Amino acid sequence: MAPHDPAPRTGPDSPGLTEFTVDLTAQEVLRRAQVMAALGPDWDPIEVLRGEEAAYDLLYSGLDAEQQRVHDRLVEAGVLAPRGDGHAAA
Repeated sequence: MAPHDPAPRTGPDSPGLTEFTVDLTAQEVLRRAQVMAALGPDWDPIEVLRGEEAAYDLLYSGLDAEQQRVHDRLVEAGVLAPRGDGHAAA
């Protein structure tokens, strides 16, 4: 197996290599504007967060004793965020 070529030299005496930089600021501004346009004027981030909270409440509701124990252990371990009193909703 042939040895790897050493890293190319850089500097004024190294032919064929040119330094360049890319400024993505304008592209990022355009991307963000397009995301906001796609969301539309009726997008309400607070309502979205309320919907997510309601979905989590529903997801962790009605757990049996074993499921509640596992849920509590996951909260204690930091895998799940504590909610309310730290227990799943009844």
